Amino acid sequence: MASSLTCAGVVWAFLSFLCAAASCVGFFMPYWLLGSQLEKSVSFGAFRRCSYPVRDESRQMTVMVEQCGRYASFQAIPSAEWRICTVVTGLGCGLLLLVALTALMGCCVSELISRTVGRVAGGIQFLGGKCSCGERMGM
Repeated sequence: MASSLTCAGVVWAFLSFLCAAASCVGFFMPYWLLGSQLEKSVSFGAFRRCSYPVRDESRQMTVMVEQCGRYASFQAIPSAEWRICTVVTGLGCGLLLLVALTALMGCCVSELISRTVGRVAGGIQFLGGKCSCGERMGM
């Protein structure tokens, strides 16, 4: 198998794939926020939740459903901000996977990734990481 990547490019490709996998797992798991409600442990993410309150009309009280699940529809996500977060994070994970898989294919196929394309892709990943960290840090 011929490769179009240098040793640094191969390391970058594998690290990109690991980061893409971690990001996707983090996106699909409902553990973004952890807490407690009605003396039960609860957690939720952009489009999944675990242990959530529902109104029991027969008993006229709020009870906790102790299971994980997705929201019934896109509109059932609690706020517009969470809906935007779901779309943007999902698109980001998709693009990250695309770049990572392309880089991994560059390890096996010669002439797939040029030196300039590799540098530009690495720079975009670096800037995306810096922007993402700045948002989380309140900058």
